Amino acid sequence: MFYIKLVLIVLHTLLCSFLALLSGVMDRSFFTYKYITKLFSGGILIISGVKVKTSGIENIRGEGPFIFVSNHISQFDIIALQFTIPLKTGFIFKKELAKIPLFGWQLLTGPHIVIDRSNAESALKSIHRARHKMKSKSVSMILFPEGTRSKNGELQQFKRGAFHLAGQVNYPIIPVTIKDSDKLLPKGSLKINKGTIRVIFSTPVDTTKVESRNDELELMGKVRDIIAGNYYSK
Repeated sequence: MFYIKLVLIVLHTLLCSFLALLSGVMDRSFFTYKYITKLFSGGILIISGVKVKTSGIENIRGEGPFIFVSNHISQFDIIALQFTIPLKTGFIFKKELAKIPLFGWQLLTGPHIVIDRSNAESALKSIHRARHKMKSKSVSMILFPEGTRSKNGELQQFKRGAFHLAGQVNYPIIPVTIKDSDKLLPKGSLKINKGTIRVIFSTPVDTTKVESRNDELELMGKVRDIIAGNYYSK
């Protein structure tokens, strides 16, 4: 059963990546890309036997854009967010992913932003590219300020990039808390367990008064406290 799931996931990913690549090239508004993303994420969830339960979806009001700031505990996190957020969304991905045939290529043509984590100047330019894409294409950004998935399920320290972007664009931040996805696909494992991912969308946080580094740090602490409060609650 494990290998059947794996084959189906690979085939579904290849098909959706091909469609997304065509969409990204032909439709630079990313309108069709949004629905291909739903097709991809929904298919992965069905094949894997994974359900997503959301709360606070009413906090996503209008067309945005928003900055969705989330904790990160599993590869399923992006899939769960792409499936549940009813807007055009992009995320910042590491440059190594762009080398993957079809899947990586469609990331480059989609509403996402590539980042070189080893180069601080390049990382800053990625933030500015994200700002431009949000303003020009009305794309909401999904950001994981921990930088990488948690190894032990504990909430890690946040990095400032997401909050620097917030100060640049002044779009609201929606804190997102993801729970239980690490039980379904633990880090370092390919085995997918059936179960339910819980996604909590909190009330938007205003960013219009973020003007300095200290403001960014204060905002970062506030958003982290919201996510931590939801994450550690039963």
